[in-house]
Amino acid sequence: MAIRFTDEASELALLRDPQLQLGQLYMDGRLLVEEGDIYEFLALIKDNTLSEGLTFGMIVRGIGRMIEAQFRNRVPINHNRKNVSHHYDLDEKLFSLFLDEDWQYSCAYFNPPGISLDEAQIAKKRHIVAKLLAEPGQKALEIGSGWGGMAMYLSESSGIDVTGITLSTEQLKISRERAARRGLANSVRFELQDYYYLPPTKSYDRIVSVGMFEHVGRLNYKKFFNKVNDVLADDGVMVLHSIGQPYPAIYNNPWIEKYIFPGGYIPSLAEVLPAIEKAGLLVSDVEILPMHYAYTLRHWRERFMANREKAAALYDDRFVRMWEFYLAASEMAFTHEAFHIFQIQIVKKRQAVPDTRDYIYEREAELRAFEQSRLPLDKIAV
Repeated sequence: MAIRFTDEASELALLRDPQLQLGQLYMDGRLLVEEGDIYEFLALIKDNTLSEGLTFGMIVRGIGRMIEAQFRNRVPINHNRKNVSHHYDLDEKLFSLFLDEDWQYSCAYFNPPGISLDEAQIAKKRHIVAKLLAEPGQKALEIGSGWGGMAMYLSESSGIDVTGITLSTEQLKISRERAARRGLANSVRFELQDYYYLPPTKSYDRIVSVGMFEHVGRLNYKKFFNKVNDVLADDGVMVLHSIGQPYPAIYNNPWIEKYIFPGGYIPSLAEVLPAIEKAGLLVSDVEILPMHYAYTLRHWRERFMANREKAAALYDDRFVRMWEFYLAASEMAFTHEAFHIFQIQIVKKRQAVPDTRDYIYEREAELRAFEQSRLPLDKIAV
């Protein structure tokens, strides 16, 4: 492992504020990794970081960020649309460079181990849909519908009507195009809609949310689950899939907050479960997936770097370094900081789900049979 600073000022900047400046210097090309790669460098730092190494300036900046985070969380301004647009309204060609064929931009499920990224993303959809206990004729809501892959899989596999909501105009456009191409315009619809403003008069038998809860913000958990309670049918089932961290964070990583996910926050189960209970909902199942996102991010980073010239043509070299750092730092959070994925199954009535988990594996077997006859989108004639 070997790194090099291009100027003396960059060394001083890193010393004063490593949390922000490490990623910023790498983006700007002022910190060069000449042997190894940025993930290996970040892992080396994490393996050798001691709390005793904090300087007075780092402590002061940390306190300042704590105060700023508390203030920002309490300002009653809805920045959801702006924050989502910052990341998800990037050129669609960028995401095609590293995602699977269905554009699943969330943790895959590598079961069995060693399968490809495309297979693991199908396994993720299969696993979640099995937990939903979806049946023909039901109505489902997807909160944070991405590019539409989960909604389309859910509708086609289970014969139900699905409404997906998103705050990304780019994702909305593409998901509608994809649903029309699959002939699902009458059973799958996508809307530009904030979950908070869903009318309480609507009721859904099933609700699913994958990779969206990280954008809700910890002071909005009560609002989120109260809304779920409003729109979930009395015998309904919800599956919530989110990144989790082992304990509540005092403030966000400043580099991620500034450049990647403004307004985002990774929850801990200790913060989420009380909010579910206070909303009058019941937790019927919790599953932890410890390392699956590390594997997913490794695939994404390798694919992205294999297409780095195409990414640079879309944006520039600085953007490529920013995304390489983002993917590497995110991977390291799972390999070195005990970040994980949690899937929480939520109901209003305990009788809404079976007493044992056997139904999940039985339904997955049925879904595998469905997948054998389902044509990939690129095989469907335009």
